[in-house]
Amino acid sequence: MPAEQQTVEIDGRRLRVSNLDRVLYPATGTTKADVIGYYTRIAPLLLPHVAGRPVTRKRWVDGVGTDDAPGEAFFAKALEPGAPRWLPRRAIRHSTGPKDYPLVDEVAALVWMAQVASLELHVPQWRFAPDGEPGPADRLVLDLDPGPGAGLAECAEVARLVRGILRDMRLDPLPVTSGSKGIHLYAALPQTLPSDRASALAHELARSLEADHPDLVVSAMRKDARAGRVFVDWSQNNGKKTTIAPYSLRGRSRPWVAAPRTWEELDDPSLAQLDLAEVLARADRMGDPLAAVDAPVRAAPLGSYIAKRSADRTPEPVPDSPHVEAAPGDAPRFVVHEHHASRLHWDLRLERDGVLVSWAVPKGIPETAARNHLAVQTEHHPLSYLGFHGTIPAGEYGAGTMTVWDTGTYETEKWRDAEVIVTLHGRGGGPLPGTRIALIRTDGDGEKSTWLLHRTKGQAEAPAPPARPVPMLAVNGAPGLARSLGRPPWVEFKWDGVRALGEWRGGALRLSGRSGADITARYPELSGAARTHLDAWDAVVDGEIVALDARGRPRFSLLQNRMHLERPDDIARESARTPVRFHLFDLLRLDGRDLTGAPLHERRALLERVSADAGPSVVVPPVLDDIDLALEVAREHDLEGVVVKDRRSPYRGGERSEHWMKIKLTRTQEVVIGGFRRGRGARAGTFASLLLGVPGPDGLAYAGRVGSGFSERELARLRAMLGPLETPEAPFADVPAEDASDAAWVRPELVGEVEFAEWTPAGSVRHARWRGLRPDKSPDEVRRES
Repeated sequence: MPAEQQTVEIDGRRLRVSNLDRVLYPATGTTKADVIGYYTRIAPLLLPHVAGRPVTRKRWVDGVGTDDAPGEAFFAKALEPGAPRWLPRRAIRHSTGPKDYPLVDEVAALVWMAQVASLELHVPQWRFAPDGEPGPADRLVLDLDPGPGAGLAECAEVARLVRGILRDMRLDPLPVTSGSKGIHLYAALPQTLPSDRASALAHELARSLEADHPDLVVSAMRKDARAGRVFVDWSQNNGKKTTIAPYSLRGRSRPWVAAPRTWEELDDPSLAQLDLAEVLARADRMGDPLAAVDAPVRAAPLGSYIAKRSADRTPEPVPDSPHVEAAPGDAPRFVVHEHHASRLHWDLRLERDGVLVSWAVPKGIPETAARNHLAVQTEHHPLSYLGFHGTIPAGEYGAGTMTVWDTGTYETEKWRDAEVIVTLHGRGGGPLPGTRIALIRTDGDGEKSTWLLHRTKGQAEAPAPPARPVPMLAVNGAPGLARSLGRPPWVEFKWDGVRALGEWRGGALRLSGRSGADITARYPELSGAARTHLDAWDAVVDGEIVALDARGRPRFSLLQNRMHLERPDDIARESARTPVRFHLFDLLRLDGRDLTGAPLHERRALLERVSADAGPSVVVPPVLDDIDLALEVAREHDLEGVVVKDRRSPYRGGERSEHWMKIKLTRTQEVVIGGFRRGRGARAGTFASLLLGVPGPDGLAYAGRVGSGFSERELARLRAMLGPLETPEAPFADVPAEDASDAAWVRPELVGEVEFAEWTPAGSVRHARWRGLRPDKSPDEVRRES
């Protein structure tokens, strides 16, 4: 394999990537690796808008070029012969014969498209029907295209006019700045329409607008009539036409994105197109403003199930409609499937409200009450799946052999959003005779939410499923720690936030950072009146302040919007946009009693008692005694990893100790900023990259540079912070000539954090990506991570 190629695995899919350093956007230096990174991170927001729709791609194999010398591009409809076999495809008939179009329903498909430089993804306003034929339109789109002399401001004015008309029709449009010149408006259709009727509706709307506002709007296709006006392109509702997909990149000189926006943003006179870094920052902060457009299909009970399957390609039952009716019956039914997919697992399915509520259980039903197993909720399945068994073909969703492990009826003791307790009655004395189980949700909501599956005490043991190999990362020292302790480990999650101490006294919570600085005012949702209540008159707690993204996953980058604010109005505005939670993991003092010398398990029991009614923003995360299970949960939620502790250890205040060990799933490193390389082109006013160091026995050791992962806002803020620190002397002992040639040095006072692939033999971080500043850390606290 050539050196520039590598094979990666994404959600069980293996694909080859190459030439990751190839620059696809010369004006900004954006590489193929940056494009792959963007599509990987934006996938949760993008995929619902393309699910079930054929994707036409626009490719720039050699990059987009510049304004003066544009790169060559071409449209790709039919899939190339070398496309991965697992990539789903559907045929559309053309005059020259049928062409297989790709369907994009998972992250791996987006990565493959980025690998072959398919920068733009275009889709129609319809999805494939269950019979594999093009279905009716399920959403309306209007493309507001400014003519010569008009711009985004005029497009925004027309958008508001369109909104008024569509609202009168009980349609609620949402805007997308197109990433090119104009604005797209999307509206979900309350019921699907044939594409020709949707197109006629859009055409009539455009003509009506032109009649009322002839100086501003034009509906005719003639380009010579558009000067100073906005062309309302209604034709993209035609079943044979496509529109750039929301969140798709554009092949312009900069990596602009077709970016969903809010109506408030369209009122801003400085409204502009957004690039990939800005869109990622918004996604972490505010989720998907366009989510409601595709919500009706996704919200249907079996919508997700049908979107992932085609009746002509899988033996599984595929209903014609995503809507179901409850089946009659005295007792609800269940089935447990043994699923030999890319990885062996079991699927627990419980009949509820006309569907099978389903969980994937990697280790199956626990054999005893001594161990809890991970369960991940999947899409609802149709009731006809109760009796399904067979082999799902390779390349299809869930490919592999499915057999019925046990089936029967069950009794419901409790069914709440986050807690389900049932007793399973397997048929014919099967493996689950009278088994009482509890499912406790630990994080997330709906599909992909994670649960703990517990078998209650006092039951006969169930037969053990086949053994599974221990994940490689789980043997990174932690089992050895558990064996040396002679007792089960205590496993906590790493939460990718900011460490904080909380002092509860007089009915108020005071927060302080690692340095002792008072940070109470920065997080009013934690310290404000009636927000938090601990069951004590005096307590000190240790924890992590965490910001969650739209999928409920912690993101350190989101905290960058909160950590540096001082003005009350800025804090109030950002706390509404980016709320935080305080994850507690230790209790140091309670009602005047020093607990730092007490064993960890005793401190934890007291912590759970005093925080039982603390409030929605204060959380005591679960502690597990199974390293494998903890790592599976951490992977599912994109957590940094886990910390394994001795349950009898005293409090050490963050000191490194033989009583605890970190297991990381992502490699991160705290670094000291010692300089920067001067920016060029689009970064001429900021910097190209930061020069990094890690303290060592001989001073600050050079640890490489980082030039990606910055938003425009972060670039400007960091450059302003670095200015007063500039110095003529390099703080590093040794810097490669290439990095020093255009460097500006700064006093090593700022600490940041990067993600990276590996350490080079020379001691530098390879493929580093900026995560953010760490104002809670001082340079002398930074240590090289193994």
